Amino acid sequence: MSAILLPMTAAGRTDWDAFAAHVARTAASGIVPAVNMDTGYVQLIDDATRREALRIARDTLGPAGEMVAGACVVDAPGDTFDEPAYGRQLEMIVAAGATPVIFPSFGLTAGSDADFIARHAALARHLPGFIGFELSTAFVPSGRVLALDAYADLVQMPECLGAKHSSLSRRLEWQRLALRDRLRPEFHVFTGNDLAIDMVRYGSDWLLGLSTAWPEAFAQRDAWWAAGDARFDELDDALQALGDFAFRPPVPAYKHSMAQALHLRGLLASDQPHPDSPRRPASDREIIR
Repeated sequence: MSAILLPMTAAGRTDWDAFAAHVARTAASGIVPAVNMDTGYVQLIDDATRREALRIARDTLGPAGEMVAGACVVDAPGDTFDEPAYGRQLEMIVAAGATPVIFPSFGLTAGSDADFIARHAALARHLPGFIGFELSTAFVPSGRVLALDAYADLVQMPECLGAKHSSLSRRLEWQRLALRDRLRPEFHVFTGNDLAIDMVRYGSDWLLGLSTAWPEAFAQRDAWWAAGDARFDELDDALQALGDFAFRPPVPAYKHSMAQALHLRGLLASDQPHPDSPRRPASDREIIR
């Protein structure tokens, strides 16, 4: 699964034509598009924009096309869990025929790991299935990474199809893979570690932001891995070099790096990020090139 960048025009407006084309290219490469994720500025856009992204993605993919989408509630430190607000996000996503990825919020992650799991169980009652999300505070301040025993509870929640793991730690992800293999082999550990995209070697699936720069290259990499073709290694190394550069601190500015990469490929009319998102220096363009 690949998070879809929400492209911007030079004037800072959403470029919906470029968005639709990016969704189509991603799906055509055999990768499931993930809309309204962090890469799609989901914390910075309103419900009208989220709904339009879902509508255009569904129109682009057709009625049978698979997609996932972020369910994001924007709140503030100290806020309590807003179950009705999550319910509205989930309803919007399910109506579009997508599988929800439940984003952390201050209310969702407040308290103990047991509180976090109980809130997911409450949301799960309204869903045929969902994808969980462990997210480092390097990405968003409301993020949370679970202790391993709490992760085991998530793995064993029947409605939870898998969980995106974005701690940026190989060690923690390896622990989750071992636990997955022991408790529920069909559960998906979706690596979100853009600094270690070779986690596919160890049994992770993936839902990455880095892949938005060149989903076709990721598809080729995976095909070579499945075929036992040694060309996997050099392509993986090249993609990892881009990831190491794009995901350096401040990590949230990677979205501008992705826009720069797609613009350099001639696929976007502008390399502008969302007006409220961190920016990279223009000098990055030559390194990305």
